[in-house]
Formats: sequence, structure tokens, C-alpha cells
Amino acid sequence: MSTVSPRSAATDGVEKAGYPLWLRIGFWVCIVIAIAVVLRRVVELASPQQSGPPQLVQTNAVFASHAGLTLAHILPALAFVVLVPIVLLRWSKAAWLEQALFILGLVVGITAYGMSAYAIGGWIERSAVLFFNSLFLFSLGRAYWHLRRGAFSEERRWLIRSIGILLGIATTRPVMGVFFATSRLTHLEPRQFFGIAFWVGFSINTIAVELWLHSKNYQLQSAKMASGPEA
Repeated sequence: MSTVSPRSAATDGVEKAGYPLWLRIGFWVCIVIAIAVVLRRVVELASPQQSGPPQLVQTNAVFASHAGLTLAHILPALAFVVLVPIVLLRWSKAAWLEQALFILGLVVGITAYGMSAYAIGGWIERSAVLFFNSLFLFSLGRAYWHLRRGAFSEERRWLIRSIGILLGIATTRPVMGVFFATSRLTHLEPRQFFGIAFWVGFSINTIAVELWLHSKNYQLQSAKMASGPEA
């Protein structure tokens, strides 16, 4: 088995140069938020705080009630997010990194189903997790299938789609922040707005990625990738 990902130099060049500014900004913002959220959760699980805003204390207590499952979900998610720019932007051509991304994605997806049993936002949040997590796993599976076939243009399309969906969890955080900040006015509790935040956050990412994948610029990139080094 080759230790180098089987892609042409021309394909690498298209991948690195082809992302629009708005997508790159959104991508890196989501990466930073996702990493920060995981690190904060790990610290909170290791050293729970008993003081603070009641809503945050209650939320932290929910995650602490199934700490093992939470760690089994967020630690692979952290590794996945760290690997995403390395694989997607072709910082490394090591084939094992790309394989690791698929394995980590599978673990994250499976444990997400388990986490949904403890959804703070009830069935509204749970429905968002079940829908978008299933879409994530389907997209990741399609990407892997195309990779095995050597159809790198299609693999890239489905991989971008799966990554965009997963990073939707980062987009939910600013949405939740708005709800937390306005809770004194709205009197909404986490169990009432977590589900809404999940649907909004994941939908924003999914729609943004689909707009890019169906744009003329992306279609031109795909054509260049499909035509190979001589394009």
C-alpha cells in the first residue's frame, strides 16, 4: 500500500488555490471555534465548576453525567478537525492521514448517535443530530468510495460536503451565544433553544457548502482536476 496519497501535482494546485475568501474565512473560524469548544469541554469535565450562571452549570452537569461518552465523541472530533486542513489543503501527501480522517469521522458519527440520547434540547435537537449526522456519514462514505475508485474530483466534492456538515457544530456556538445573551429578555432556557441552535448552525454550513459546490467556480475547478496535469 502506498504511503503517498495518489493525487497529481496539478490536482493539488487546484485544491490549494481554489477556495474563495468567504469560504476560507468561514472554514478557519469554524476550525478555531471547534477546537476551543472541545478544549473547554475537556477542562470542564476534568475540573467541574460549581459556580457560574445557572444555565451553564446545568448544561455542564448534563455532559458530566455521561463523561465517558462525551470524551469518546469530542476527542476523535478534535483529532478530525486538526487533520481537516492538513488533508483538505494538501499540507501533507501522506496517505495514512487521509485514511485516519475517514476512521475518525466514522467514530465521531457513531458516537454522535449515542450523544443524541442526552440531547439538552430534547427531540428538536435530537432530530437535528440524527438528520445532519446521517448526512455527514453518508457524505463521508461516498467520499471514501470515490477515493477507492480513484475518482478524486468526486471524492473531494463529498469530502468537502462532509467536513462542512461536521463543522456546523461550531456554527451552532455563536447562535447559542445569542440565545444565552438574550435569555433575560426571552426567558428561554437551554432546553428550549438548543434544538433551534442546532438546526440553524448545521443548516448554515450545509447551505453554504452546497452553494459553493454548485457554483461556476467550483465546476471549473472540478473540470481542471478531471482533465489532469495537462489542463
